[in-house]
Amino acid sequence: MADKHPDDSLPQPLGLTVYDLPEPGAVADADARQTAGGRLRMLLVLLVCAAPVMASYLTYYVLRPQSIRSFGELILPVVTMPDIQAKNLQGNTVALRSLLNQWLLVSVAPAACDSACQQNLFLQRQTRAALGRERDRTDWVWLVSDEAPVDAALLSGLQDAVVLRVPQADIAQWLSPQAGHALQDHLYLVDPHGDWMMRFPAHLQADQATRLRKDWERLLRAAASWDKAGR
Repeated sequence: MADKHPDDSLPQPLGLTVYDLPEPGAVADADARQTAGGRLRMLLVLLVCAAPVMASYLTYYVLRPQSIRSFGELILPVVTMPDIQAKNLQGNTVALRSLLNQWLLVSVAPAACDSACQQNLFLQRQTRAALGRERDRTDWVWLVSDEAPVDAALLSGLQDAVVLRVPQADIAQWLSPQAGHALQDHLYLVDPHGDWMMRFPAHLQADQATRLRKDWERLLRAAASWDKAGR
């Protein structure tokens, strides 16, 4: 019998497996691919969320029959409502963006509210009322551009309105008139995302209310798939 090696009876050390370290360039490439993939997935999610809104606007503004002409002026690109603070008539601070999730027909005027201002408020109230069951998806808004008191005689007619004080300089971050006109000369239409997207002609008269309402109704129909009543 062959003699045993002196160390054969001793426990043998554990075998060690050595792996090659990855190349730094390969690691960087893998990280870049992973980051790009994550961004692509995020972009796809955003597109899926935005698709109904984009489709409704595309239907209304691009694919609609050419014989249909809007009364209001389309604002492109739309202008998003700024994240600023307003005050209600009781003096309480209110975020302007609390108006989101409703269609808004907006007027701007000092608290004194001359005859043109009163005409706009009348048109806002009557137009919203004429929308019938769709009015629950809408609000009419008066942005008071100064700190003066509102005439008590007006208050009874504003019970269904949203009235907020916003300094004129802040309003001008969001809404703007046609050249040669003032902010208070127009009515402005804002979508539920807070995007100002239509401006109506200056100094509207009562006999033009139907044309304004038809524009608004078409937009409400186009957005019916994603916009529901109530905030």
